[in-house]
Amino acid sequence: MPVPWEALIPFGLVTTMFAAAGTLLNVSKRAQNQGKPVRYHLDAWDEMMMDRDKRLTGHERGQSINTIAPESFATNSKWYTERA
Repeated sequence: MPVPWEALIPFGLVTTMFAAAGTLLNVSKRAQNQGKPVRYHLDAWDEMMMDRDKRLTGHERGQSINTIAPESFATNSKWYTERA
């Protein structure tokens, strides 16, 4: 059975566009996460740690090597701003 050579050009274009879209999405997600892979299946503990990291460093994926938290960490919790 002969190969229809005319169909290879659109097939190549579609394949290239899917590959480019997937690569750009991956690059975009990693850029938003400071070069780290995206987190999946987050539970309550992970969300609490991400909130703590955001309050310490300003970014959800940021981590600090300081052993002592900055002074503002004691008062920047959302617990103080919520009403009972």
